[in-house]
Parts: sequence; C-alpha cells; structure tokens
Amino acid sequence: MSVSYSPLGQPIPADTPHAVSVSLPTWRSNVGYEEGQEWVTAKMQTGYPRFFVQKPITALAELILRLHGRCNEGAILFPCPGAAARFCAFVKKHGAPDDAAAIRTLNFAPVPGVADDAATKVLQLSAALYPNQCAKLAKIFWQHTGEGISSRRAEYCRKMLEDGALTPKIPSKDTARDCKGPRRYRRQVSSEINGVQDVALQETDGNAVNGGTYHGEQVRFVEERYGRNLNLEMTGQAKLALRRRIAGSLTSTVDLPKSLEEPVNLEQQPTRSDEALSPFDIFLYPGGMNAIYHTHQTILTMSNVLGTSNRKAICFGFPYIDTLKVLEKFNPAGCLFYGRGDSNDLDDLENRLQSGERFLALFCEFPSNPLLRTPDLRRLKALADNYDFLLVVDETIGNFLNIHILPFVDVVVSSLTKVFSGDSNVMGGAAVLNPHSRHFQTLKRTWELEYEDMYWPEDAIFLERNSRDFISRIARINDNAEAIVSLLSAAAHVKDVYYPMTSDTRPFYDAHRTPKGGYGGLLSVTFHNLDDAATFYDALGLAKGPSLGTNFTLASPYTLLAHYNELEWAESLGVPAALVRFSVGLEDKEHLVDLVADALRALESKYTV
Repeated sequence: MSVSYSPLGQPIPADTPHAVSVSLPTWRSNVGYEEGQEWVTAKMQTGYPRFFVQKPITALAELILRLHGRCNEGAILFPCPGAAARFCAFVKKHGAPDDAAAIRTLNFAPVPGVADDAATKVLQLSAALYPNQCAKLAKIFWQHTGEGISSRRAEYCRKMLEDGALTPKIPSKDTARDCKGPRRYRRQVSSEINGVQDVALQETDGNAVNGGTYHGEQVRFVEERYGRNLNLEMTGQAKLALRRRIAGSLTSTVDLPKSLEEPVNLEQQPTRSDEALSPFDIFLYPGGMNAIYHTHQTILTMSNVLGTSNRKAICFGFPYIDTLKVLEKFNPAGCLFYGRGDSNDLDDLENRLQSGERFLALFCEFPSNPLLRTPDLRRLKALADNYDFLLVVDETIGNFLNIHILPFVDVVVSSLTKVFSGDSNVMGGAAVLNPHSRHFQTLKRTWELEYEDMYWPEDAIFLERNSRDFISRIARINDNAEAIVSLLSAAAHVKDVYYPMTSDTRPFYDAHRTPKGGYGGLLSVTFHNLDDAATFYDALGLAKGPSLGTNFTLASPYTLLAHYNELEWAESLGVPAALVRFSVGLEDKEHLVDLVADALRALESKYTV
C-alpha cells in the first residue's frame, strides 16, 4: 500500500470520511496549523479526532444547539451520561466558580416505535451544553481523555435526530430560546474545540453539512451488508473477536462468525497467548487515550480498597503528551515526572521509595514516543512489587507481536487505532489485565464495576475487519523500518536516528522481544538545525500528517505538532524541534528507500550548490 503526497488539509488516505490523519505536507503548514493561521485552518477538512472535532460531530452539535441551545452556548458530545458528568466535574475543578453550574446536560434516547429495536437497546448520546467561556476547557477535556463520541456515532445519531427517532429523555426547559438583537450578535455555534473557528461547519467543495446534504460514509461493507440498522449480533461477535485477537487466541482472517469457530493456528499464535488470559480480561475503549484515562480512573477508584489513596502517579520516560496531562490533571495528588526514564531516574525513584515515599501507579511506554527508548521493565517490576505500586505500560509502539510484556506489568494499554487497525479510518483502544498480577482479583472486580462499554458498534465492526491481517503485516513493517534506519544512519547531515534496535536501551527491549519479533515501524531522525529538517521534510514524497501505525508510511515533525507551545521544555529532555518521525508502512522496500533517499539528496544539494 502506498499513499503519496496529498493536498493540505485533505484526509489521509484520500476520500476517507472517517480518516484519522490529515495532510500537512510542508514544514510551514505544520507551523501554520499550530499557530492557527487561516491559510492552513481554512483548508482543514479533517484531523486527528482528539485534536480536531470531525465534521459529522460538529454537524450533530450544531443541530442539537439549534434545537435545544441558548445564547452563547457550545456543545460537547459524549457516548454516555457518565462521561458528561466527568466533564462537568473537570470544569468545576478547573473553571470559574459558576461555570460548572451553568452546564446543562441532555441525555438522548431513541423514541420507542420510531427507532429500530437494536438502537433502543444500545444507543446513548449525551450533550453537555456549556457557556462559551468554557470552550477552552471543553477542548482540553476532549483532547486529554478521548471521551468524545466518534464520527460514525455522530452520523447515526444525527440521522435519528432529524427523523424524530432520538429525543432528550427529560426535555430541558427554555431550550431553543431565540437570541435578541441583530443577527450578527446572535449565537454562533463554535468549533473552538478544533482551534479552527467554524471551519468544520461547512464543506469547501459545496457539500453543505448544515443544510442536510452531508451523505455520510459510503462504505459498502456496512451500508450494503447491514444497512443503517445496527446489527447487535454482528457487533457482539466483532467485539469478542477483537478481544480474542488481542489475547492471542484468534488468528483466523475469515469472516465472522466463522472465524470464532475455527481452532487456533498454533504456528501463528502470538507469544502473549496465555491459558489464564481470558478475552474478558480485555476491555475495549473508543480510543487508546481513553483506555489510558479510564485505567487511571479505575486505579484511583481501586486505591480506596488497596489503601493507596492520596498517592501521586509516576510518568516514567518522555511520553506521548496526553498521558502526562491525564496524570497531572486527573490525579488529585499529582504526578511525579521522570522525563528521561533512564538509570539515573530509576536510581532517584528507588531512593525516594527507600526513604518512605509511596506512589499509586507508574505509567510508561514500551518503547517511548518519539525517542524509541525502552525502560528497564524488570527493575521497574521489582520496585513495584517491593513498594506496592501498580505498573501500567503502553505497548502501542512495540505491539504484542514484537514484544511480550504482560507478565511484568499489572495492566497493558494500547491504541488499537494504530498498527492493529492499520487502515487509518477507525479509533479504538484496549486495557489488558495481567491474570498473574498480585492485584488481579481487585483490579478485575473494580473494572467490572466501573467499566462502561462505550465502543460504538460500527467502529467495532470496522476495527475487527481491519485487524484480521494484523499478524501478516508486522514482519514486513519491521523489515521496511530497519531499511530506512540503515539509510538514515549513514546519511550526511543527519544528526541522530532513534530506533529500538540502535538505541543504547536495546538490551531492555530484547529482554522482552518475542522469538519472531522485530523492532516495530516507528523511528525518528533529527537534524542539526530547523532549516535542514524542513528541507528534508518538504522533499519527502510520502504521506505527511499526524498519527502512526498506518499501513502506508507516514511522516510528521512530531515535536512541532505535540509540543509547539513548549519546545524549550521538550528540548531540555532531549526531544528537539528539528525532528521528523516516520511511521513505516507496507510499501515495497526498494521504492520506500528510494523516496527517503530522494529527500536526503534534496538536503545534500543545499550544501553543494
């Protein structure tokens, strides 16, 4: 699969309505996006879903505000009342004294006799209508927690709302109150969550979202086979298949339900397979960040049982930004951050523990993003066992076909949006409980009490379909990535290349590498200055945008996108702005190497002219 250059603001892959990446093809366009420059924002047709509220969601929010809103209100949409309540609690903690009291929550339900029977059983939608001064907090909550609804749920709910098949359970008084005064002063529905004002409310090519001509995703797999009615039997099978595939007990690539009936192929069976690991020790979430958020929330709830309440969490190593933000903003006791995650940080942690400090849980990545450094997991486990804190590890980048870490942790979390799916058109996440953890029984009981299945049926069906060939894709991605690492490592004007295989932390990775495992598809390259990085990036004839784990190679100036407002802080922890991250895909290896070599030649020509 090869995806080449796409115009600014277009979905990647092209013509994919629910794409989770967007084209930012030049260094300058990334800067423009971060600074909210109109020449970039006006062209943004989509974006990564936690950073850009996709058009079907914005269109549904607009419709709800039109029907039930008041002057100067915005709306943030959730898949259940619990998520809306958590948003209100967040605003109460971080907003002005009266902000939370001003939020109105509408919980929608299907209308019996009008909606199809399946929808009446599973469909939930909650809208928190907030005063406009809370827009920034809404954006933060949406981004950090991943609690918002998916674009497919939004499409389905909007159609039901337009057809009169969806209504608030308790109609709000004074809804749809008209604003007074001239039209220019009347309520405007803001898409400030995107940081792109109103851009998501209109199509630039004439498809008026607000006018009702947005036709939704024309995907034959769902539209022709299942229609617009939810197929609950198929959804249940899809979610079971996903759990079994993650557990390692489902390797078949055939259609449901036949794949659930086939015996395990022992030759393909991943190492993680463990007779004690049940598919029901795996909990599915709408996204990877949502899995991390809920893992932290569940551990907080469990802390009262374990007697570990009022303890800080630990973020070990330079992480994906929102993991750190969740631990800082949602743990009442705060977070201890070790930004390098090296032996010195481990020594400091051990000294703290020996002196009597105690912690709730330690969160880390294996390996880390974007420096691909691997923590000393055996030493971390020893500390966790000796000093009674939980160990939560994000395996998204390593993935369970390359690494086997479950026996050494309490909880594994993962973004299924990435290489598990590969197709860049659906979100998903998972938390996997280690059945051999000393805290397993308490963890499992707490999870079963706290867990809400918020994963939208159509999203589950798409993810199950995408992930059927997950096993067969990984070896090729590993091989392609190693070829790019070799090319970049030998290139002039390249400063450093970051990859688990070439890192000084490789022994920690190899200690958990599976017999047939490789080093994954993610790598980063740094340059001696920003101009060199920009020249190289602009010359790449590859897809360029946010996200990772796609079946096609995807490049991004990661530090700019993730840390634009804190570049000096990132630099102080060894993450420079002059960094380009590659998520390597399934292209022909020679072709891929040629494309990267072309960009290196463009950089070299800058010095030889």
